[in-house]
Amino acid sequence: MKDLGMLKYFLGLEIARSPLGIFLCQRKYVLDILADTGLIGATPASFPLEQNHRLAVSTSDLLDDPEPYRRLVGRLLYLLATRPDITYAVHVLSQFMQQPRLDHWQAALRVVRYLKRNPGQGILLRSDSDLRLSAWCDSDWAGCPRSRKSLSGWLVQLGNSPISWRSKKQHTVSLSSAEAEYRAMSSATCELLWLKGLLRSLGVDHSAPMLLRCDSQAALHIAANDVFHDRTKHIEIDCHFLRHHVSSQTVATCYVPSNSQLADIFTKSLGKKEFDLFLDKLGVYDIYAPP
Repeated sequence: MKDLGMLKYFLGLEIARSPLGIFLCQRKYVLDILADTGLIGATPASFPLEQNHRLAVSTSDLLDDPEPYRRLVGRLLYLLATRPDITYAVHVLSQFMQQPRLDHWQAALRVVRYLKRNPGQGILLRSDSDLRLSAWCDSDWAGCPRSRKSLSGWLVQLGNSPISWRSKKQHTVSLSSAEAEYRAMSSATCELLWLKGLLRSLGVDHSAPMLLRCDSQAALHIAANDVFHDRTKHIEIDCHFLRHHVSSQTVATCYVPSNSQLADIFTKSLGKKEFDLFLDKLGVYDIYAPP
């Protein structure tokens, strides 16, 4: 083994340290993507995907050669390590790897043009973090126009620093928005419990309840109510799982209004105004941007 000193660059990840904390980005990796796609001189996009896109039901021509699309989406997937802002866009694009169409290719190039807007953007693991876990969770009910499956999205923070995020289609079709939100809460709780165990193995005791923020009053009511009724029988396992951790004070639920729900950026395509608003609150920074 050899001590190579302080870590600065590893597998495309750039690490910078300061009194504020540890900053992670993939600027060189983004510039390589821009060069390979020929978009170095392209006009930057303000946000990754168009609102109300219909990519899932696109009828545009199939690509003659799908390999460039698959290679580009694969590179964007690796970029998610430090770019939570493109999570939803990459989730959508990765569904068309089998038979990509022209519209899908154009949408992927739009994501690359968005990356050109701030290639040095990344996440800051703050040194003043209180080492307390909290999460934001949301769902887009019946968001898939083909299968009508809902989309779960969540963000986990350590203090004010984002450390884990995900956008994933649910396995089953939810019959109501409350059910979709509840499944998202259950998924976020699993991640919180895993991270709590990881912190414990690193010598960090997390005795306080972990805060779980949701914008669905109905889902929060189900989590706090011990009485089952007909509308919740089909999600009984999720109900028992989440309610157990709420009653044992491992997790504390909290309502947030929809316009303050950070997880919205992981479940739907937002316009420029809403996207920039959530981006400022997400905990991402660009140390290369002019002051």
